[in-house]
Amino acid sequence: MNSFNILIIDDEVSQLTSLEGFLKRRHYTVFTASSGEDAYQIAKDRAVDLILTDFRMPGWSGLVVLRKMKELNPDMEIVVMTAFGRVEDAVEIMKAGAYDYLAKPIDLDELENLIKRVQEKRLLVVENRQLKQQLQERFKFDAIVSQSGEMEGVLNIAGRVAGSKASVLIRGESGTGKELIASAIHHASPRKDQPFVVVNVAALSENLIESELFGHEKGAFTGASQQRIGRFEQAHGGTLFIDEVGDIPASVQVKLLRAIQFGEIERVGSQKPITVDVRIIAATHRNLEDMMQGQKFRDDLYYRLNVVSIQVPALRNRKTDIPILTEHFIRKYSEENQKSITGITREALDQLMKYDFPGNVRELENLVERAVVLSRTEFITVPDLPMQTHPISEKEILDPHRMTGGYEEKVRTFERELISTALEQTGGNKSAAARQLGISERHLRSRLKILGML
Repeated sequence: MNSFNILIIDDEVSQLTSLEGFLKRRHYTVFTASSGEDAYQIAKDRAVDLILTDFRMPGWSGLVVLRKMKELNPDMEIVVMTAFGRVEDAVEIMKAGAYDYLAKPIDLDELENLIKRVQEKRLLVVENRQLKQQLQERFKFDAIVSQSGEMEGVLNIAGRVAGSKASVLIRGESGTGKELIASAIHHASPRKDQPFVVVNVAALSENLIESELFGHEKGAFTGASQQRIGRFEQAHGGTLFIDEVGDIPASVQVKLLRAIQFGEIERVGSQKPITVDVRIIAATHRNLEDMMQGQKFRDDLYYRLNVVSIQVPALRNRKTDIPILTEHFIRKYSEENQKSITGITREALDQLMKYDFPGNVRELENLVERAVVLSRTEFITVPDLPMQTHPISEKEILDPHRMTGGYEEKVRTFERELISTALEQTGGNKSAAARQLGISERHLRSRLKILGML
C-alpha cells in the first residue's frame, strides 16, 4: 500500500518538530515548511495527501495557503490549525474549502482520528469514481465522463434541451468535448434513430464550405464532375452538428440563415429549392459577440443559432474530473493496445492534477494513450508522462524572457498572483480587493470563478 504523505506548515519550530516526530512514529511520510511559500514549492514537487497548516503566519496566512493549494490540486485535503478559537475564523476556514480545523494546542489523539477519517474519505472517493464510471455506461450520456459540479450543470442543460427542436450553440475552448455534448443531445432526442452528421468548418477551405453544407450540381464549378449532396441533405430527419461555426464566411452565412429559417436549401449550381428537416447544433471557440461588433458574423444568424447556449468549461477549471477521465482513458487504451494496465500511481496522478492542460480533455486523452503505450508495468508512473506535465516554478512561468508555460499560462499565473495578493492584503475582503485592483466586485468574482479560485 502507498504511504500517506502529510505536509505540515508552521512558523513555530517547536510545534513543527513535535508534530513531525509524532507522525513519523506512526509511519506517515512527513514534509515540513515554516512558511506557506516554501510549502507551495514542496506541494508542487511532491504528491501530498494532507496538509496541516497554521492559521496565522508571517507571509501567507492559512487561508491563502488553502486557496493556493486547492488551486494547485483540488484533491489535496487541508486542515487548518489555529490557536484563536473564534467562531468567525472557523466558519471562514470551512467555507474556503478546508476539510476541518484543529484548535491549538493540538490534541494528538484527535489529530490521529482526523487523519484516519481523511484516509477513509480518499478510499471512498476512489470507490465512488469507479462506481460512477460503471453507472455511466448504462445511460445516454455515457460518453461524457465527469464528476465535477461544473460539468453537471452542462449536462443538466443538455438533458433538458435534448427533447426539443431548439438550435443549440455549444461554446468552449478547443478540446473540451463540444462534439461529445452535441452527440449526447442528439442521441437523447426524438431524432436519435436518424443521422447525426458532423461538419468541421475549420477543416475546410473557404471555397468548399458552401458545397460541403449544401451540395452541388454536376458542372457547378471546375472539378464538379458529378452531383453531390451536402451535409444538410445527409442529415435530413436528424441533427447537423456544425463545428467552428464562427469560421463560416459572410457569403455562406446568408444561405445558412435561410436554411435554418425556412428549412430550404439550394445546391451550388442550382436554383431549385430542396426541403430539409434538420436540427442544428453549432459549436465555436470564438467570441461571436465580438465578431458581430466587427461585422464578421451576422446578428440574425447568431440569434437563430443561440436559442440555447451551453458553455463547456476548460479542464483546468474542473480539475476534479481529471482522475475519472484518466481512469476512463486507461481502460480504453489498455483494451485497444491489449495491455493489462490497471491504473496510475498517486505521484503520476498528482502531476496531472497540477498541470493546466491547455489542450483540455483532448490533450489528456492523447497523453494517457501515450503513457499506456510506453508503460512497462501495470501502473502508469511519472516517467511515462511527457515532460510538459512536470511542475514548472511560478518564477519560470512569470519570467517574460522564458517561453516555459506559454502565453495563456503566463497571463493566468500573473492574474492569479495579482488577485491573491490583493485578497491577502485585504484579509480576504472581495469588495476591498476589487477597489484595490481598480475593478468592480462583480468583475473580480467573475475572474475568481474563471481562474478556479472560488
